[in-house]
Amino acid sequence: MTVLLTQNLGANDAATPAAAATHRPIEGSVHSWDLSTGVDGPGSRFVTFLSGCPLTCLYCHNPDTWRMRDGKRTPVGAIVAEAAKYTRFIEAAGGGATISGGEPLLQPVFAGELLHRLKHELGLHTALDTSGFLGVRATDALLRDVDLVLLDIKSWDRATYRKVTGRPLQPTLDFARRLADRGQDVWVRFVLVPGLTDDPGNIEGVAAFAASLGNVSRVDVLPFHKLGEAKWQALGTPFALHDTPAPTAEEVGRAKAVFASHGLTAV
Repeated sequence: MTVLLTQNLGANDAATPAAAATHRPIEGSVHSWDLSTGVDGPGSRFVTFLSGCPLTCLYCHNPDTWRMRDGKRTPVGAIVAEAAKYTRFIEAAGGGATISGGEPLLQPVFAGELLHRLKHELGLHTALDTSGFLGVRATDALLRDVDLVLLDIKSWDRATYRKVTGRPLQPTLDFARRLADRGQDVWVRFVLVPGLTDDPGNIEGVAAFAASLGNVSRVDVLPFHKLGEAKWQALGTPFALHDTPAPTAEEVGRAKAVFASHGLTAV
């Protein structure tokens, strides 16, 4: 019962992870961890992928992270110890640590403790990769240990967003505004999918919203790809975008230009 209550602390909770340590689970459901460069935040990153996600995105390249029960129960300390092996390399490359998924905020207490220890014990720059759908679960204490939020805004058009994710858009927008009120550094990530998210009005909507926030330092326009299709097949689940082509370089360039026209740095 204690864990359940702690997992659902309100967004304005002021307790630090260290102060609440006796109430925190020492394990979470983890899919894997890896080193990456250029796609999960600045520099080279130690990336931890948590299991479990409330969204079912049509283009998801990690559908094997959807179910929390499929992850491995892992102590926070084991991940911190693994990350510690690479701190010199990470710091030399101007990187840090990123918590991704799945959806990290499905396990907010575990994610918060992990972010806290990576930041304060190892001194790493921290990033949270999230759809924002569960942003209400991110306490102020958790966000204080986040240097950068990688926020996926998958569509501006509400019907398209629900088609892509199976969920409503509004919680993500609410979380984005909360991050703006905090002055928290955000990179918006937008996946360009031909015939799905590439409508000019849809791109314009995401761009105008991101520009209105005042705290978005970068926009990643990510071209749709099918690198995760084999995982869908392995799970026995049809990949709905099997016949969807990747966007051309020209299409990606036009999308970036829309964001740039709003004064945003688009890469």
